[in-house]
Amino acid sequence: MLKVIALAGLQGSGKSTVAEALASKLHLPIFSVDPIEASIIKSGIKKSFETGLAAYLVADTLADEQLKFSQSVIIDAANYHPEAHNMWEKLAMKRNATLIKIECICSNKELHEQRINKRTRNLHGIDEITWKNVQKRQKESKSWGGEKLLLDTAKGLDENVALAIKYIQAARQ
Repeated sequence: MLKVIALAGLQGSGKSTVAEALASKLHLPIFSVDPIEASIIKSGIKKSFETGLAAYLVADTLADEQLKFSQSVIIDAANYHPEAHNMWEKLAMKRNATLIKIECICSNKELHEQRINKRTRNLHGIDEITWKNVQKRQKESKSWGGEKLLLDTAKGLDENVALAIKYIQAARQ
């Protein structure tokens, strides 16, 4: 059964860490929007709304190519807005795949802020995120409705990955 495993969450919520661990354990390709956008910017295109949109479209196209060859995929993106949610829903529908939504939160605000303050991603043309950016984004974000797994990344990575794998394996089309 083909699966589109889409992670969502604020910056520093742990979604990329969870996505990478899932990709490793499940041996699935991962398409991460931020490095894709950094590559677009590195090509000489100035960072804008369009480079962010292009990154989502590239991730969608690459994921679609894998699904076409019966390979499930993991999408690592903030997925803040309904337009992003719709993109992955349409992709799953197009390829008759099961969409598995995993939303990452960090219930411990101090830990979340520490993660933001300590992290350095070094993505070309993309500024490092500040705690103020995260707070602003939190106000703008729309939670993904419907059935999903909510992971609190204030808990251990191993525990969250085990929960996610169990959820993914139980998913029905």
